[in-house]
Amino acid sequence: MNNEQVGVDTDTYDRGIVPAETAARKEREGDRFKNPTDENNQSDLDTTSGYTVDKEGLSNNYAIEPEMYVDEPGDLQQEQEEATAERVSELDNLNQDEEGKLTADGDKRGKGPGII
Repeated sequence: MNNEQVGVDTDTYDRGIVPAETAARKEREGDRFKNPTDENNQSDLDTTSGYTVDKEGLSNNYAIEPEMYVDEPGDLQQEQEEATAERVSELDNLNQDEEGKLTADGDKRGKGPGII
């Protein structure tokens, strides 16, 4: 069986040689060979991410971590954004108000970007 019969003339790494698994998959899958599946049902789960297909039609699977949430989708992300904004404002205000902190007894001003 040559490349033209199988239809993988540009899909191989070595000219003139078609790997057995590539020819078998091409024959078995037909039109679906090297075409990613479409997600027909519009569910909340994304089942079409996390893989790539190489030149020979073999899939490489990668782990996909779904978004975590407590009550509703997106609520943990909102909490993280609020915590980040609070920390940024805290760091901005840390060294701003220094009045009354430098006395003869000691220096109670901030010592840099963190709280010590």
